[in-house]
Amino acid sequence: MQLISEKTESANIVIVGAGIAGISAAYHLAVKQGMRNVVMIDERDPLTLTSDKSMECYRNWWPGPNDHMVCFMNRSIDLMEDLARDTENLIHLNRRGYLFMTGDENRINIIKDAAVETSYFGAGPLRIHDIGSNVTDYAPSPAWGFENQGSGADLLLDKQLIAKYYPYITSDVVAALHVRRAGWFSAQQMGMYMLEQALDHGVRICKSKLTSIELKSGHVDTVHLQSANQTYSINTEILVIAGGPFVNKITSMIDVNLPVSNELHTKMAFQDYQGIVGRDAPFMIWEDPVYLSWLPDERAELESDESVRWMLEEFPGGMHFRPDGGVNSPILLMQLSYGVDVAEPVWPPKFDPFVTDILVRGLMPMVPDLSRYIGKMRHTFVDGGYYCKTSDNRPLIGPLSVEGAFVIGAFSGYGLMASQAAGELLAAHVVGHQLPTYADAFLVDRYEDSNYSDIANQMQDKFGQL
Repeated sequence: MQLISEKTESANIVIVGAGIAGISAAYHLAVKQGMRNVVMIDERDPLTLTSDKSMECYRNWWPGPNDHMVCFMNRSIDLMEDLARDTENLIHLNRRGYLFMTGDENRINIIKDAAVETSYFGAGPLRIHDIGSNVTDYAPSPAWGFENQGSGADLLLDKQLIAKYYPYITSDVVAALHVRRAGWFSAQQMGMYMLEQALDHGVRICKSKLTSIELKSGHVDTVHLQSANQTYSINTEILVIAGGPFVNKITSMIDVNLPVSNELHTKMAFQDYQGIVGRDAPFMIWEDPVYLSWLPDERAELESDESVRWMLEEFPGGMHFRPDGGVNSPILLMQLSYGVDVAEPVWPPKFDPFVTDILVRGLMPMVPDLSRYIGKMRHTFVDGGYYCKTSDNRPLIGPLSVEGAFVIGAFSGYGLMASQAAGELLAAHVVGHQLPTYADAFLVDRYEDSNYSDIANQMQDKFGQL
């Protein structure tokens, strides 16, 4: 790895942040656009912050009120599939899909309406399998690979059909939406491949802490760094800010305050050593709110202690899990967003000490046989990171009000799946190439449009719908 010497230097482009956003920006600028003298700075090793804490999934299935997110994600998946083909699927890309489920009959039409709308926006055709449907009309996605597989989605309304293919799911399920152009991949493999390619094309890494950004006549001029108790500087006219949850800390150095907040999210790796869940399962999401299952003596103990009584309350929908590893791996990855803290990020983050119990018990309404693991869990591993979010749940990609400064961030937990299209879009902004139709939807100045508040409100209303 080539490092910058500790002295004042010059660079054509400086990228702050070596997570997946910063690496993708470097890759698309240097490898795809041929930009030279690109420097990436970060006080941590590449991919060690939130990029390493994801469920590593992707989907092209996004709610409206328009097609911007669907188009954006379709493009990102196109690029990810190209990368997989070019590398003999080094990134282990699959297309198992997402399976959104509900046990609430009142939610069936909500899911159906959202699916019709998302299909209309370009996510692919919607196929509805009602009660009594011919089972040959539906089949799960292949467990491995991504080529020559279906698109769109299948809405399963026949409980017998769901039980046939997903026998470990509760019999209370009344609808399941199988999104096809979706699955998961190896984030580390994809990130390191792009990084290696960027380094081969002259990108340099500076493992240093950014201390300040100097402007000259309102234009980016110099970044000041500290490393090994020494300070030094890099002169540049183009600055790309890819700071993840610390993006506002960086933009504040140039008096720019971005409309973002951070939420702490937790995931757990869990050993399903009894083989309750099939290893060919898709990414499984339970849409309904849940109450955790407790034994009478456990419930009495929780009720008696005000500090933990909240674990008897309703938890939000969105509990999800997937298998991880090869066919012989026992690992399930689990995540439930509950009690998320909106606060300034700290590293390393601190996680709820009850999270292992909460995640397994929270999954039991979807997979009842997980009750066998209560008090018998082995080798659990808790990890996580921050979701940097905007109010409309869309990213920030493009120029800032300070000339020469750009931002790529606020991906709200979907940065890995968006990284390819995001890096491409950022590079187009920097080099002045023609922008895609969705570019305006992710500009920082969209919030200056008085009419945009209507779109933002609609987005907030749909966050809980797929």
